[in-house]
Order: sequence, then C-alpha cells, then structure tokens
Amino acid sequence: MDTDDITRAIAATTSVAATLGLQADDAIVLHNSNKLALRLTPCDVFARVAPVGQEVAEFEIELAQRLAGLGSPVAALEPRVDPQVRTRDGFAVTLWTYYEPVTPHVSPEQYAEALEQLHIGMRKVALPSPRFTDRIAEAEQIVADPMRSPELADADRVFLTSKLRSLQQTIDNHGAAEQLLHGEPHPGNILNTKAGALFIDLETCCRGPIEFDLAHVPEAVCTHYPNVDQQLLDNCRQLVLAIVAAWRWDHTDQFPNGGYFGAELLRALHAGPPWPTLDTLVARLDRP
Repeated sequence: MDTDDITRAIAATTSVAATLGLQADDAIVLHNSNKLALRLTPCDVFARVAPVGQEVAEFEIELAQRLAGLGSPVAALEPRVDPQVRTRDGFAVTLWTYYEPVTPHVSPEQYAEALEQLHIGMRKVALPSPRFTDRIAEAEQIVADPMRSPELADADRVFLTSKLRSLQQTIDNHGAAEQLLHGEPHPGNILNTKAGALFIDLETCCRGPIEFDLAHVPEAVCTHYPNVDQQLLDNCRQLVLAIVAAWRWDHTDQFPNGGYFGAELLRALHAGPPWPTLDTLVARLDRP
C-alpha cells in the first residue's frame, strides 16, 4: 500500500478496534505489500488489513477456526472478539492473536514437522478452494498483457509463457495425489512462538500436491519432510519461480524491490538447475 492508503488503513483498523473495546493508541506496521499487517498496542492485537474485494478473509477465518479445532499449528484469532471480518472505509480488517517472536528462528526440523502436521489437518478439512493451477492462469494473464507488465521484455514474455504452460502440463501428467495446501508456507509465514511453530496467512490456500507447498520452503526443511517426490519438487520449484516472477513484473505489484527480484527470478529460470529456493534468492536480494 502507498502512504495515503496506509494512513487510511491504520485509521480504519484503530476505529474497528475501538468499537470492539480494544485500546489501540498505536499501530506498528509489521509488513506492507498489497496487504498490511499491524500490531495494535497496548491491546496487543495482530491485524490484517486489505482493500475490500482484494482478500478472502472470511475463508481464512473459517479455515483457521477449523484447523485450530484439529490442533493444527496455526495462529489463533483474537479471542476477545467474535471471529469475523470487519469493514471500514473500504478496508477489510481481521484481528488475530499477537505472538511475541522467539529466537532463534524455527529450525528446519521444527519447520518440517509443523508443515507436515498442517498438511495432516488440512486433509481433514472440506472447504471449497482454488487449485494451484489458478495461480498459473493468473501469472499467464500478467505475462500476456503488456499493459499489466510493461517493463517485461518480449523475449522474456515468450519464455515465461512457455515455462508456465509446460510446467503445468508436466506436473499434471505426474498424477500425484492432491490435497488442501497452505499455498505459500515460506519463512515469512511461519512464526516461532512460545507455543511452537505456527503458520499464518491462510488466505493463500489452494489444492495441489504437497510438493507445491515444499517448493516455497528452504532446502533444509525439505530434507526433513517425509516421502518427498524429488522430481515433482524440482518441477514445482521451477513453477513457483515462474509464478512469482510474473507477479513481480505486474505494474501494480508493491513488493519491495520487486523489479530487481523479478530480474533475479528470470535469471534463475534461464540458468537452469539446480533450482534455487525462494529464501536463497531473497538472501541474494538483501546482500549489499
């Protein structure tokens, strides 16, 4: 969100909190991209804020409640208020438990165990959800439209389109079992808390093979996850790189240094295997 939208989103969120009896004298921005993550104080509430129509907050709330009931490792909703989406001034606001971060970071073993437990819980939840191929279709639309991706070179436009289509065909032909997935279980969406490792941001859920989720996590995590199909994982890693590359070239994308990251993703796809993980590329981006 830009500065004006952030100001409006914070005002809407603190107003919602006040009407619910939660004291929110200050709002600390924890993350800002297309959506905003805030820590409200002194009530100590974690708020997720998005423009109305650009979120699936009701789905996220229902899924979080069902998974919590199964004992799955997910962040809890704010217990002092009813679990529902509040809208104010064009923003959808959901309120969650705030967890003080614990150091060190989640170990690869803990990360893999938490993700496996999440997958086990998700197999027991029956909720309509998109398939992972919807991500591919969205990426193809961005790449195909020069108005949406004006900075993308024509040769890279052809390359990304071909890569997205061929990988979808290859993964479909693999015929792996599919289930409900987190969708983006990267390190930014797992918290190390006193209650253990917990996943956040469930609005990205989709159906697909578990390797699609594993393609978002560090390499060391995959080595601790049982029964991984390495060939399928390699194809899913390529696919995730291609999808995220398309997102970064979208002219409306608000990811920090998105253009540079998009170029890095394209370089990785052109370079070929071994396919880097997203955290490896982010580390390159952050390097001076």
